[in-house]
Amino acid sequence: MRHFIRRTFILLLTLWTAVTLNFFIPRLMPGNPAEAILAKFQSKGNLSEASVHALEVMFGINTHQTMLQQYWQYWREVFRFDFGLSYTYYPQTVSSLIAQALPWTLILIGVTTVIGFIGGTLLGIFAAWRNGTKTDAILTLTSTITQIFPYFWFALLCVYFLAFLLHIFPLSQGYSADFMPGWDTGFILSAIYHSILPALTILVTSVGGWLLGMRNNMISVLSEDYITLGKAKGLSNTTVALQYAARNAILPSLTGFALNLGFIVGGNVLVEVVFAYPGLGNLLFTAVTNEDYPLMQAIFLIIVVCVVLANFVADLVNVLIDPRIRRAGG
Repeated sequence: MRHFIRRTFILLLTLWTAVTLNFFIPRLMPGNPAEAILAKFQSKGNLSEASVHALEVMFGINTHQTMLQQYWQYWREVFRFDFGLSYTYYPQTVSSLIAQALPWTLILIGVTTVIGFIGGTLLGIFAAWRNGTKTDAILTLTSTITQIFPYFWFALLCVYFLAFLLHIFPLSQGYSADFMPGWDTGFILSAIYHSILPALTILVTSVGGWLLGMRNNMISVLSEDYITLGKAKGLSNTTVALQYAARNAILPSLTGFALNLGFIVGGNVLVEVVFAYPGLGNLLFTAVTNEDYPLMQAIFLIIVVCVVLANFVADLVNVLIDPRIRRAGG
């Protein structure tokens, strides 16, 4: 219980720090969001003083509030999930843009991350158990090669050969322009068809990392005395491999997986930019290139909160799985 209370206190402190930094950092940067948005509008023509004042009121900038007042106002907006208007997609709100992009990212990046972790971990267990055999050599060599590929380069190769030359998959976008987003069969099939190639590139480049990590951890655990004792007691290979070795070897991978889950919400920017996929990563890229500060702040905040929460959950899971951590934590 003391371990849980201490971790909960650290979680709340980390969340408070993240929100506070997310508020202050844009305001400490050279220039400010107000100047950026006003300069953008003024570049399209001279604005009268009344027009400038109207823009300030509309975007909630230059309100002459003290920093402390703005800080409390920001906390109220965070709790209401109200991050104002987007400069790039005006007059859409930041919250509505995130709500539109989030499902695309969760389905594509989330599903492929879970599949990649499960597949890579199981293959890593199998390779470690067959250590020194041809199967192990093939799996290790293949994983090492796929790890060498820079994702951006590999994804562009897939787009060029499988989409541009062979026309097996669409070049970009999350669905065909012939359909409107909705829960109808045509749109769902179109969305699945458009997600196959991005999902394939993520799996190819991610499974190897999970496989090599699990294999190395597993080989180290297999040399422990209690593994030898388990075999000497006549336990089956499946029991020794999964309940004795894999249970302890998976702890580092589980922590890495939890952190990856946190980053899922932010989307994989490279994946979504290469395939022009309508997810949160692509939205973040657009926000950065257009200096859309409200949109950037909201997405960064969501990413940080999800990573912190995922790390908290991973820590609790590690405590449940490994009693040594529980005892050390008091």
